[in-house]
Amino acid sequence: MDVMYSISGFVVGLLVGVTGVGGGSLMTPLLVFLFGFQPSVAVGTDLLYAAITKTGGVAVHHGKHQSVDWRVVGLLAIGSLPLAIATLLTIRYLLSIGTEITGTISFSLGLALILTASALLVRAVLLRGRVTVADHDASMKSAARFTRGWEVPATILIGAVLGILVTLSSVGAGALGTVALLFLYPRASTLKIVGTDLAHAIPLTAVAGIGHWLLGNVNFLLLGSLLIGSLPGIWVGSMLSAKIPEKWLRPVLAVVLMLIGVKFVFS
Repeated sequence: MDVMYSISGFVVGLLVGVTGVGGGSLMTPLLVFLFGFQPSVAVGTDLLYAAITKTGGVAVHHGKHQSVDWRVVGLLAIGSLPLAIATLLTIRYLLSIGTEITGTISFSLGLALILTASALLVRAVLLRGRVTVADHDASMKSAARFTRGWEVPATILIGAVLGILVTLSSVGAGALGTVALLFLYPRASTLKIVGTDLAHAIPLTAVAGIGHWLLGNVNFLLLGSLLIGSLPGIWVGSMLSAKIPEKWLRPVLAVVLMLIGVKFVFS
């Protein structure tokens, strides 16, 4: 077990705790550029890492805040889980015929990072002036932008896009999912948006992560090392979040992610 992996996990966990930025957008590039892992292994390991670390957050949102709209989670999952499985089957088929997929995963990772960086900046605008305390008894149905006839297919479509992108890159379940829900349900509280997005990310990252494990793309020694560092890092970051000017740190992270994404896309 390499102590540097745990230290990196702590740093990423710290930033996640302070900014709320998903670990995938930070962890996966770190594993590729700093430690030299293949993009496929970095993506597969990070997906299981995300499924584990997000579970605690959902326990808080559902148990303490009652801020998860399970109906919307179900609609997102209807779109995301079948497409995640289809993406995994496509990867397996391409590998079976000897097709090189490293470039495809790298490009998808770069695209997801660019979209995530953009989403971080857009999210700040969308959240400006919003209510942060939810009326937890109210359904997100009443907060939808579209009528019932359009709301359901639009939510399923967003889930499908996330299913493909997250499975290929391990990035997007957090920042992109949140921005998509903010657009679809503009009158929902921030707490409800975050809790619902977090709850959907668990089955998506778990299914995608298990699929990558079956493809041989998960390093469990690395996974354990990252968790040892990141779990306390998230806790410390959460404690510091009220003291650090997140409004300045988030744009800096967005710029860094944008630069890394461009490097992946054009490498």
